[in-house]
Amino acid sequence: MSDWVLKGTDVSRWYGDGEVRVHALNGVSFEICPGEFVVVLGPSGSGKSTLLNLLGGMDSASGGELLYGEKNLSEMTALELSSYRRDVVGFVFQFFHLIPTLTAKENVELASSITPGSRSADEVLEMVGLAERKEHFPAQMSGGEQQRVSIARAIVKNPSILLCDEPTGALDSKNSLAVVKLLLDVRDQIGCPVVTITHNAEMAKVADRVFYMKDGQIIRVEKNEHPLKAEELLW
Repeated sequence: MSDWVLKGTDVSRWYGDGEVRVHALNGVSFEICPGEFVVVLGPSGSGKSTLLNLLGGMDSASGGELLYGEKNLSEMTALELSSYRRDVVGFVFQFFHLIPTLTAKENVELASSITPGSRSADEVLEMVGLAERKEHFPAQMSGGEQQRVSIARAIVKNPSILLCDEPTGALDSKNSLAVVKLLLDVRDQIGCPVVTITHNAEMAKVADRVFYMKDGQIIRVEKNEHPLKAEELLW
């Protein structure tokens, strides 16, 4: 059995050709291991979002090798990538992207209905602390509650990896800490690795490993021997 879930070797992503070619990623190599919490930290334009898009199958690498098991994501067809996004990856976004005309439960059920082997919506809404709010619509919920619904939607299908794009970026400090704690709890309960991109260096203190990015490269990887608990962060 592999000791990693995703493995990248000299992964590059560029756009355009010739003199107008723009390199978003420049030959990055990494492993994402089972059950770990990884924070990808760097300024705007450092390649964080490009890396997350490649991990999530929303884009394909221009060079190098990106493996999920024995499958190279860079060689997958559009249909295969669609299946990978549906069955393997859970996504949590900065701005929730909930359907406003559906209740919390219905938003989660919509995700579970397209993925075989999903959990029940009631189960995951209880996991995220929203059992009593499941019949509410997004407009009736706070930003923190809406992000909890989006996390429930991501984990209802039992993902093999959870990818988070600035999951606290639209929240105040209190709700941000609550979401960080919830993501750590999800990692512990489901066992899938969680990869979070952020500008906030404070979040790195709860990570098992931190990927520091600059100019399309992972300039260093730090292992955190003693990660803090979410409630110990100073937001």
